[in-house]
Amino acid sequence: MAAKRSSKVTQTAMLKQILKRCSSLGKKQCYDEEGLPLDVPKGHFPVYVGEKRTRYIVPITFLSHPEFLILLQQAEEEFGFHHMGGLTIPCEEVVFLSLTSMIP
Repeated sequence: MAAKRSSKVTQTAMLKQILKRCSSLGKKQCYDEEGLPLDVPKGHFPVYVGEKRTRYIVPITFLSHPEFLILLQQAEEEFGFHHMGGLTIPCEEVVFLSLTSMIP
């Protein structure tokens, strides 16, 4: 039982570190007491899109949509899982905006 709790705590800490690193790229930000950026609402995460790496905040519910999963697969193919920096989506901004506007 203690091992499960320890694993969850470690996983939570790791996710917080990733979110903190991803959301701070190119910007000086303020963080809450848990180290999470204040400009990313709960239930959302930042992604960087296009050549200019424009930052978008998207809801985590996008992770359950096949259209968004295709974008994540493209990101994995181009950058791999060990890519330093934020989650970068390798497509043009207009394509990203068009696709995400169709996700309910």
